[in-house]
Amino acid sequence: MYKEDTTIKLDEQEVSSEEVMTKFDKESKFRRLSGTPAKIVFVIAVAWSVFQLYTGLFGTFPSTLQRAPHVGAAMVLAYLLYPMNGKPSDKIPFYDYILAALAFACSAYHIVFYDQLLLRAGRFTTADMVISALAILLLLEAARRVAGLVIVCVGSVFLLYALFGNYLPGFLFHRGMTLKRLVCLEWLGTEGILGSPIYVSSSFIFLFLAFATFLKASGVGDWMTGLAMGACGGSVGGPAKAAVVASALQGTISGSSVANTVSTGSITIPLMKKSGYRPEFAGAVEAAASTGGQIMPPIMGAAAFIMTEYVGTNYGTIALAACIPALLYFTGIFTNVHFEAVKNGLLGIPKEHRPEVVYLLKTGWYRVAPIIVIVALLVMGRSAMNAAMYGIISCLIIWVIEIVRETKRFNVLEFLKKFVLCLEETARGAISVAVTCGCAGIIVGVVTATGLGLKMANGIVELAGGSLILTMVFTMLCSLILGMGVPTTANYIIQATISAPALVALGVPAIAAHMFVFYFGIVADITPPVALAAFAGAGIAKANPMKTGFNAFRLGFAAYLVPYIFVMNPVLVLVNPGWSTPYFILMVAKAIITAIIGMIGIATGFTRYFIAPCKWWESVLLVICGVLMVDAGNVTDLIGIALFAVLAGMQLVRKKGQAA
Repeated sequence: MYKEDTTIKLDEQEVSSEEVMTKFDKESKFRRLSGTPAKIVFVIAVAWSVFQLYTGLFGTFPSTLQRAPHVGAAMVLAYLLYPMNGKPSDKIPFYDYILAALAFACSAYHIVFYDQLLLRAGRFTTADMVISALAILLLLEAARRVAGLVIVCVGSVFLLYALFGNYLPGFLFHRGMTLKRLVCLEWLGTEGILGSPIYVSSSFIFLFLAFATFLKASGVGDWMTGLAMGACGGSVGGPAKAAVVASALQGTISGSSVANTVSTGSITIPLMKKSGYRPEFAGAVEAAASTGGQIMPPIMGAAAFIMTEYVGTNYGTIALAACIPALLYFTGIFTNVHFEAVKNGLLGIPKEHRPEVVYLLKTGWYRVAPIIVIVALLVMGRSAMNAAMYGIISCLIIWVIEIVRETKRFNVLEFLKKFVLCLEETARGAISVAVTCGCAGIIVGVVTATGLGLKMANGIVELAGGSLILTMVFTMLCSLILGMGVPTTANYIIQATISAPALVALGVPAIAAHMFVFYFGIVADITPPVALAAFAGAGIAKANPMKTGFNAFRLGFAAYLVPYIFVMNPVLVLVNPGWSTPYFILMVAKAIITAIIGMIGIATGFTRYFIAPCKWWESVLLVICGVLMVDAGNVTDLIGIALFAVLAGMQLVRKKGQAA
């Protein structure tokens, strides 16, 4: 279970996790380089990571001096590692070296002419315009290679809007911008490409990516999977439940739905198939559970860090607010899995094939120390950068312990080799985040310069007729549709700029509004027709991708209601409307209990099994019961509980009758 080789055999055909990642995750389609090109990439990647760790330890440089090298390094590596046509390649063509050099030059322009740019702020020269226009084109092409064409098209539309908005009617009208002013504001200012998204990416997202890389290198991922297998594997439907728990645990260190699906799925999906689960269902369970990893504190998806800037709070508050929604999400998935297993009589893993939980805890308890360090520091109110750096340092201490345990002495060379390789891996993982944040910054810059954000928010509210429910539905559809072609980070930034203000305008607390758009940008990964996490699960399970996608959607249906729950009942994201602390705690507990019962009701309705097999009308009533329970009202809660109790009683009577 803990071997390094993740190649598994399914129906006599080898399916490796690396192949699945390359097929379904555009962000991992690196060139397979060797020789001098590989050394060049290695040096640049390590240098980038060293720069970021240095600023994490000793403080960041002035805004543009911190952010421009960050974007520049990401673009350089994007051109060196991502082929133009997206097909596997083992060499770098000459034109990509040229593009990488131009990207470096555009970034260096900020450093070389830093003083001059400050002195003549707002008075742009022809050279400024040429460099800025070139930087934007290079960034768009890098984004196309890394994240796909959709985000490039969206960014291009916003640029055209900035240039020609003076020809548009109604609320879309603005005075227009000259080409020089537009491109210079986007590249040389701090409200466009080098704006808030890149600030967050260059300050603490990179550090948390480094933390996750160092933590995984310590073996915590396999340890967590083993712990989940040992704790849940023996129960009914054990492999599937273990997949849910393992994915929830892995989610604390992984911010990618596809990567999480592949890393845990390479172990859990074959076990689910052996236990009797259909391939489509096995792949769907892993995909649905892994997708929730991005909302699982303490280390959520990259977009959660950017949320701190939009909401105006610290990351600890964001992570705390995400705890209950994450609990509800995984409750919905877990209960679906349980009732599906009971319905089909699927047993657990035999004891002799399960890891011993006590043994794992005794021998590996210290592996979670870095996570505890980060949580403790965030709760104490320390900055995210500070928490990440201490987390990395604690990972290095664990490495020393591991090396000494294995070799009985401290091997400095082995430690340094492992350290440098992790620096390279961190930089590779940060390319997609930095490039998409930069591309999303183009959109933010246009929205800021033209005032489009407020206009769009008012437009959405008017379109919904002032109805909060309709506004949420429109916002959800926008997030899901955009999420089919745009990475979660860029999706969140766009929605936070345009849609979230509409919810805030209707009285929704800012943190709940932003969690709403963040959440639906994530579940797009299990929403057909483009459900990338489900397709990755199908690749490992050797199942039909679309069937797996629809199974993942069905499994996660209750989870689609979670954002509506915490918008209608903000206490679930720990927003206190002014109640006394004891009463607030009581209301939070009541909201959690009723929401969990609601999740169970919806899960049983969709699986058509509760205490006994459900008739069609019982399934419908159970779903209605669940929806009533997740609503914030006391009356609906009472009706839901009463209906739930009646249905449970009827099922008990029927089951006893069948047994007799």
